[in-house]
Amino acid sequence: MSFPYPMPEPYDQGLLDVGDGHRIHWEVSGNPAGKPAVVVHGGPGSGSRPGNRKFFDPDRYRLVLFDQRGCGRSVPHVADPGTSMEHNTTAHLVADMERLRTRLGVERWLLFGGSWGSTLILAYAQAYPERVSEIVLAGVTTTRRSEVAWLYGGVGRFFPEAYDRFLHGLPEAERGDPVAAYARRASSSDPAVRDRAVADWCAWEDAVLGLEPSPSRTKAYAGRPERGRISLVRIASHFFAHGAWLEEGVLLREAHRLAGIPGVLVQGRRDLAGPPGTAWELAQVWPGAELRIFDDSGHTGGAEFGAALGEAVERFAKQG
Repeated sequence: MSFPYPMPEPYDQGLLDVGDGHRIHWEVSGNPAGKPAVVVHGGPGSGSRPGNRKFFDPDRYRLVLFDQRGCGRSVPHVADPGTSMEHNTTAHLVADMERLRTRLGVERWLLFGGSWGSTLILAYAQAYPERVSEIVLAGVTTTRRSEVAWLYGGVGRFFPEAYDRFLHGLPEAERGDPVAAYARRASSSDPAVRDRAVADWCAWEDAVLGLEPSPSRTKAYAGRPERGRISLVRIASHFFAHGAWLEEGVLLREAHRLAGIPGVLVQGRRDLAGPPGTAWELAQVWPGAELRIFDDSGHTGGAEFGAALGEAVERFAKQG
């Protein structure tokens, strides 16, 4: 195995009109005749990361990266406070992925992603199982309301000082539902309100990563460019305030629809943002899923964690 692989520049890219005034940016790299694969980014609202190309052998994969609505190089971008969030839901993103598959002439593709990306992958795969060859997930989440309540409430027991600052970024009357409050404030037409909400949300997200084995990642949110911070907070808070428009637990209940699709779930034992219980639950109800938990990794992964992702992608390339 040669992971990490070289990362050639895309040989094709464009903007796909997906309706509602949105165009999503996509790019393709690797071998035009290779096995199709698509990377589904996290956040939601983070945008695609070229570094994910390192997991894929460019001689054997035709690799697609794309930016979900409102972020990355997709347009319009939610850093513009006038950009509406009305047509930005999980159902819209699932439909966008299917339009992209059709646009690129892909029959079936491998799905690769983590964190929020795993939620979107599961939603897409359960809607279109016949279009999925394999799935590789990292830091598994299903965006249940219980998971959102943990990330923006329960885990505060580990970081009480930071969580107190997160709550006190809001007026007292809004602290009972902080995610919804931050969603409103991140979309405020008042730049001071919006900027404060973005800064406080990112500070909390970074605090949750404070015990990660990789110290260089502890500013993973606040260290992003301004547009990236705004898109992450506006879109993530919007999705999480609505439970991603998914019935509670539906992605676990409907996991039987993934039968026949091989899957690898790579999870960090120390992941406080997305604890391993969700990956464990999914592995119990998904026939054919393989769960690998690494004791020395958190939400941002680690050396063995990354190698496991590379091994899974390599194995599926050999299977054609």
